[in-house]
Amino acid sequence: MRLLHTSDWHLGRAFHRVNMLDAQAEFIGHLVTTVRERAVDAVVVSGDVYDRAVPPLAAVELFDDALHRLADLGVPTVMISGNHDSARRLGVGAGLIGRAGIHLRTEPAAAGTPVMLDDAHGEVAFYGLPYLEPALVKGEFGVEKAGHESVLAAAMDRVRADLAARPAGTRSVVLAHAFVTGGEPSDSERDITVGGVAAVPAGVFDGVDYVALGHLHGCQTLTDRVRYSGSPLPYSFSEAAHRKSMWLVDLAADGSVDAERVDCPVPRALARIRGTLEDLLADADLTRYEEAWVEATLTDPVRPADPMARLAARFPHTLSLVFDPDRDEDDSDVSYARRLAGRSDQQIAEDFVAHVRGAGPDPQEQGVLRDAFDAVRADETVREVAR
Repeated sequence: MRLLHTSDWHLGRAFHRVNMLDAQAEFIGHLVTTVRERAVDAVVVSGDVYDRAVPPLAAVELFDDALHRLADLGVPTVMISGNHDSARRLGVGAGLIGRAGIHLRTEPAAAGTPVMLDDAHGEVAFYGLPYLEPALVKGEFGVEKAGHESVLAAAMDRVRADLAARPAGTRSVVLAHAFVTGGEPSDSERDITVGGVAAVPAGVFDGVDYVALGHLHGCQTLTDRVRYSGSPLPYSFSEAAHRKSMWLVDLAADGSVDAERVDCPVPRALARIRGTLEDLLADADLTRYEEAWVEATLTDPVRPADPMARLAARFPHTLSLVFDPDRDEDDSDVSYARRLAGRSDQQIAEDFVAHVRGAGPDPQEQGVLRDAFDAVRADETVREVAR
């Protein structure tokens, strides 16, 4: 069975101030063409179809167009909700849409109930594990501690139990939206840390033939059987080195996997350039970036006059301007943002406590801070979904 694995469309999202809807529509056309020309048997979409719980109408219309085009091809599609999606909204009409071969899996309770497809070698069970917000689903899965690993492990126990009850030789595919250990994040993914832990081990998914992951925006191979497709388009400059693609996966009769990357059309290259303003304007080596979307980091010790206008004269698609003067780390003028770079909310809070009272929080206090951050994040998720 030949699968096309994609995820993280983020329909409705902009890249800085650039509307990406046309590029997203071009990607949908590319996906449909790939399905038709490469004889794809099933499409899997591993979450974050939309960029937010209540997407703009234009994004909903594009999604509707994608569903119709996939259904017209007669190729089954299995799709889960991600942490950016409203599972309830995305799942509206799932039963009816399923009759057209578009299978939406947004209910955590259905994790162990597969979509069954078949080919010349027998049946393949597709298990959809939508994004599982630990605080919201721990009751469903009967876990005491709300953590990503515990709820995913419980969901996978249901998958393995269902698979064990099926005829020998039944092949299996799991769709999941999660941060799995070994994956490389970018700046454009929403933080899903719970209890100070965001990632789960790949071993959670043992026992199935292929795991189609979503959430991280870089295409990655964690093992031969566990892969991220990444987002089809860039959504932050941290993705400048990404090769945007989908996985074309051949699942053999014995469950072995062979995967090929299929490149996605990207509207414009991304470039991150750094130096003084005068150097960036004069450097001949930067000519290749004149038509790229540019993030420029200026290292001038004093902020120059009209930097964006002067950069745009050479790099007309400059979208982001960052000031990072080359100064000694002990210089009191080093920016606050620079001092905080790479630090989690928990670490920043602990540093603040240490600054105020002269000593950092003890383990019990660290737990209180961690629980508070988890509660706020879970509450934000509930509020967004309920809108």
